[in-house]
Amino acid sequence: MSNSAPQRVLRGRRGECGTLDQVVAEARAGRSQVLVLRGEAGVGKSALVEYLAGNAAGCQILRAVGVESEMELAFAGLHQLCIPMMGHLDRLPEPQRDALAVAFGLSAGSAPDRFMVGLAVLSLLAEAAEEQPLVCVVDDAQWLDRVSAQTLAFVARRLFAERVALVFAVRTSTLAPGDAALAGLPELVVRGLRDDDARALLDSVVPGRLDERVRDRVVAETRGNPLALLELTRGLTAAELAGGFGRPDARPLASQIEQSFLRRIGSLPDAAQRLLLAAAAEPVGDLPLLRRVAERLDIGADAAGLAEAAGLIEFGARVRFHHPLVRSAAYRAADPGVRRDVHRALAEATDPDFDSDRQAWHRAHAAVEPDEALAGELERSAGRAQARGGIAAAAAFLRRATELTPDPARRGKRAVAAAQVTFEAGTPDAALELLAAAEMGPLDEVQHARLTRLRAQIVFARRRGGEALPLLLDAAGRLERADEGQAREAYLDAIGAAVFAGRLGGRIGVQEVAEAALAAPRGPQPPRPADVLLDGLATWFAQGCVEGAALLKPALLEFQRAAGRNEDDVVRWLWLTWLIAGDMWDDETWHVLTTHAVRAARESGALNFLPLALTYRAAVHVHAGEFDLASALVDESDTITEVTGNSPLAYPSLLLLAWRGEDARAPEVIQSALQDATSWGEGRAIGLASYLLSVLYNGLGRYQEAVASAQQAGEHEDLAVVGFSLVELIEASARSDAPEVAAEALRRLEERAGASGTDWALGVLARSRALLCDGQAADLLYREAIAHLERSRIAVHLARTHLVYGEWLRRENRRLDAREHLRTAYEMLQGFGASAFAERARRELLATGESVRQRAVEEHEALTAQEAQIARLAADGKTNPEIGAELFISPRTVEWHLHKVFTKLDVNSRNKLRGALGRT
Repeated sequence: MSNSAPQRVLRGRRGECGTLDQVVAEARAGRSQVLVLRGEAGVGKSALVEYLAGNAAGCQILRAVGVESEMELAFAGLHQLCIPMMGHLDRLPEPQRDALAVAFGLSAGSAPDRFMVGLAVLSLLAEAAEEQPLVCVVDDAQWLDRVSAQTLAFVARRLFAERVALVFAVRTSTLAPGDAALAGLPELVVRGLRDDDARALLDSVVPGRLDERVRDRVVAETRGNPLALLELTRGLTAAELAGGFGRPDARPLASQIEQSFLRRIGSLPDAAQRLLLAAAAEPVGDLPLLRRVAERLDIGADAAGLAEAAGLIEFGARVRFHHPLVRSAAYRAADPGVRRDVHRALAEATDPDFDSDRQAWHRAHAAVEPDEALAGELERSAGRAQARGGIAAAAAFLRRATELTPDPARRGKRAVAAAQVTFEAGTPDAALELLAAAEMGPLDEVQHARLTRLRAQIVFARRRGGEALPLLLDAAGRLERADEGQAREAYLDAIGAAVFAGRLGGRIGVQEVAEAALAAPRGPQPPRPADVLLDGLATWFAQGCVEGAALLKPALLEFQRAAGRNEDDVVRWLWLTWLIAGDMWDDETWHVLTTHAVRAARESGALNFLPLALTYRAAVHVHAGEFDLASALVDESDTITEVTGNSPLAYPSLLLLAWRGEDARAPEVIQSALQDATSWGEGRAIGLASYLLSVLYNGLGRYQEAVASAQQAGEHEDLAVVGFSLVELIEASARSDAPEVAAEALRRLEERAGASGTDWALGVLARSRALLCDGQAADLLYREAIAHLERSRIAVHLARTHLVYGEWLRRENRRLDAREHLRTAYEMLQGFGASAFAERARRELLATGESVRQRAVEEHEALTAQEAQIARLAADGKTNPEIGAELFISPRTVEWHLHKVFTKLDVNSRNKLRGALGRT
């Protein structure tokens, strides 16, 4: 619907109303707007939302309301908002259309990924806004179900050039999923009215003259909260007001307001109270359904009129409460037996062919005794919810199914299943409670082992330390007797946990875990990629890198082959295969697995996996000297983790920081990240931070500090740390006149790099040997290193090899030869953005007598990371919708960015982009 009659400015809200007017004006002009109205209950957020809707002339108004009782039903809030736009569904790209149809239960299919659903909602809003500007208002957003909250937050962060305004009203500090998901969006804090406005409002609702002292006391104690001023004074005399405020045991303001509503509800006849309860328990606002419920409960037609006359509810096209606190008051105040009767009537009145899951949910709330048939129906509802991507809803269904299961053995099995889904839904505390409940019943060996493994996974997800190790080893031992495949996966989990625990792992180290894994059964035949990986990794830690490398090479090749046909294995074990490939100096596996992982994650929109894939891909770009591309992926990963509420993945940003070497605060930033990681027991972070510091200090020419950092990094067998740190240690020791330290580091490097045999490994090995040699031997080794690294993807080490070779040539008084390699190093490193290493090359060039030209001032304004990413995709021939689908933005936003790109690069067509990008 659209509105044409503007509403007058609310009392005391001129500033807030002006902000909302500006939101609408900007959206009409094609500049998307997002705003979160945040304030305590009753402060006037809903009134501001109504003002916004009433003053959005010429705009279509879309509404949704968060409902506390629907918080566990996936996509419930999103469905409310999108219903009026479903006529545009067929205009969306097929993957988006299918994802949204499955999410809303319009069609069957595998679980849609939330990012694909988010992109579909973004596209739907953009399509609808082409016809008419949209104003979307979401009231009580703190009570949105988790998936809807995350999806709308995702959309809000990607609205840019659409005629869309998205406004949320959220209660202050509820710690609910909706509140957390909206953190970081533009906010307008709605505070209480100023004293003069509050007094005027109070005077307008209190009959007769109010004693000024009483009035001032009421204003002070309500803190200018409009609803409190209106509701708490309703029906009270001045004398009652004087004695009713300022109680030393006064409840919180929201509770007081709810009590006011409770008094009004309690004054209604029984039938009207039951009708309000039914409306509160049926959050969709379906009037025909409520009428059917009223018939079943023998509620007469006059009940609705009485409830409306009391100013508590409206029965229009949809049922709407006067205020969300009325809903909660009506539901919480009801007798439990009456509440069950209402849920039973709602279940009977709900069409099972249209909404079988909500029918089952109402039946579950009506049940008192265990009921296997109902528990089974809830279990099936959980399966359907999970198929739609509603993990939180599936967890809620399974938890209630567990409670209603009469048989102890079956109840324990369902409790374990409920715990698994609850953990995946992001509520580990509730998952642990379910596991504790499962342990109270009879469990067979397999169930007990799976329970132990799940508990260990929860512990590891919380703290990447050694606390999970004993549990994982216990689970693996139990599974050996029942499921060898799962046992081996548990051992692989255990080795990974030990790797991350590192030197903080306590009495159980990675070697002990590896030895236990080697003694485990061989598992399924033929072996899966994970089985080959386990054998190689266990051998690496138990018997040495040479023996382990012989097994890990075929394992990594197997994962490369699996990249095109078995996505699950690549996704499931990327966190380990990436680290192993790093220790094997295997840049090809890095490239293949991360390329596939990012592509697969984008195509499916994998919510939890995409940030990890982007992180590892960003590190590949850093080593390839593509710092800007890495930075764009880091920004994208950070945006996603902010939306989902997961911990940010700091490694690639710290890696960039170290290689750039231009931030004076870099050592402090790296040390701060180290403290954060070690606080939860992640000992590997000690080695990783020390390695990054050694890179930083080598770039800055602070070689003694680089020696100390690299030595600390190599003290423990941390995957993808030790080998890299040995390279830094050899260079720093050679420059610090510490030949014994360098020689020992070279001995260790020769063993590891020789076991790998890749061009990357042989290149850094030859360079390291050259640093410790003289004469013709050094010259030949430097040339060998360059030849190997030119065949690899590791451009940063190729550039550094030109640098150290040029430095050596200058000391050998071969100035012309030195200039050639130093110039190459300088141009490469400066082009990458490796400022500290580039400065080393510049100083050396000056020492040869060559004047170094400063980089020319850019003819055009620099592209942002996102503009550069869009420009590259457009240059590759992708259309705006294809670019939008890949980057999770709308085609209109792509068009807006490309317009800026064309202006900055001074081109007028996509055909000229590739050449312009090459020049910049």
